[in-house]
Amino acid sequence: MSQSTFIPRGKHLIAGEWVGGGETFASSPAHGPSHPFSAGTVEDVNRAAEAAEEAFWTFAYASRETRAVFLETIADEIEARGAAITEIGTQESGLPAARLEGERGRTVGQLRLFADHIRKGDYLDRRIDQALPERKPQPRPEIRLIQRPIGPVAVFGASNFPLAFSTAGGDTAAALAAGCPVVVKGHSAHPGTGEIVAEAILAAIEKTGMPRGVFSLVQGGSRAVGEALVQHPLIKAVGFTGSLTGGRALFNLCAARPEPIPFFGELGSVNPMFVLPEALKARADTLGQGWAGSLAMGAGQFCTNPGIAVVPEGSDGDAFIAATKTALEAVQPQTMLTDGIAKAYAEGSDRFNSRNSVKPLLQTKSDGRTASPNLYEVEADAFMEDHTLGEEVFGPLGLVVRTKSDERMIELAKNLQGQLTATIHMDAGDAPLARKLLPVLERKAGRVLANGFPTGVEVVDAMVHGGPYPASTNFGATSVGTLSIRRFLRPVSFQNIPTDVLPEDLA
Repeated sequence: MSQSTFIPRGKHLIAGEWVGGGETFASSPAHGPSHPFSAGTVEDVNRAAEAAEEAFWTFAYASRETRAVFLETIADEIEARGAAITEIGTQESGLPAARLEGERGRTVGQLRLFADHIRKGDYLDRRIDQALPERKPQPRPEIRLIQRPIGPVAVFGASNFPLAFSTAGGDTAAALAAGCPVVVKGHSAHPGTGEIVAEAILAAIEKTGMPRGVFSLVQGGSRAVGEALVQHPLIKAVGFTGSLTGGRALFNLCAARPEPIPFFGELGSVNPMFVLPEALKARADTLGQGWAGSLAMGAGQFCTNPGIAVVPEGSDGDAFIAATKTALEAVQPQTMLTDGIAKAYAEGSDRFNSRNSVKPLLQTKSDGRTASPNLYEVEADAFMEDHTLGEEVFGPLGLVVRTKSDERMIELAKNLQGQLTATIHMDAGDAPLARKLLPVLERKAGRVLANGFPTGVEVVDAMVHGGPYPASTNFGATSVGTLSIRRFLRPVSFQNIPTDVLPEDLA
């Protein structure tokens, strides 16, 4: 087998073994050959969870250096399979090779960033209160605090990021960095890509001597398989990136367990942009062109796609719309990730077409698995009365919301649901309005930015990729950046424990 050719086994990876048998499903690539894959079962989930629990007792108590080397070795093994990953990834997803190569770079960069981060140890938030034996009326004991891994974590692969939010993506990397074994429920949209990345993780397990149950991949399967995973008593947290409907169903199952567990779901967002008057007057054309580029990037299949632009009424706003429309008209049809996503995009467009309050500015017909941009306009009053207009449409669809005054713009912002991002486009003369708008937006979004577009999420210490519901199910967490590791830790206090008994990082 050459580096650039990969023929999937079509099996699950459970505790170091490739396991098949039972029912199968066929992959549905955008181009290239289809392959058969074993469909996961409840028994596969049980075996993987039990192996993860067994591995926890070794992996969770390994040194930070040991885990850091493991993460770096996974990155090395993914890079060693780079050409083959790109080949099957482009076939399954329809994404261009350059996008997959960039996503692979982000994935391995994230693994190495997390390795460096845990080596430093700051994420452990160690606190020590010395004993005060002479304190009156009662002496104070010595108390030490440290963050400890919580146990096996379930991760659901995302449809729109075959690498960065899937098998070895952010949730998996964060859990492993924290010291938690992982069971991945692979996404049926890219099972071959998931398998070759799992192969890289297995190679890293073998090279570094990690317990074999530290990682498992269960492919495909019915809805019952995902439900069994989040309800398994040995699973202690869940990481999920996907639809609001599917995520909310799994969230409810986690909450209804005899032992409820945290569900860290990133569910969807329309990522509104607020274009303030002075910026609009100075650069309406540039802003419209920039918005069109962000809307259409990757066929609009980003969770940070800015689907709504809030724009003042008047000629400057008209110029912004004209520039956006012209730029979108030049966008060629793009292949979407799955047939299901393409169908949902068409249904979302139909929803806008059916609203009398919504004015079509650019209407296109999407055929099969391809998508073309659509653009609509609505008045602020009608937008606030119809909350369905503020729901995510996954694809290159933009909605311009027109406001009559600064006060109406702020009221609209207060009316929004939770978002991953919110953007302010402003010039110096817009600062007074921006100062009024910013406190509203910080309550609505996990990331607020100025004079940019939110597509593209930097993997850095200060990044927050999350937000109030329905953007995510836990507003205090992020799925990107080093802070994401804290999702899979919990604080433990140790009182008067002898130092030769304490965890190594606290002694």
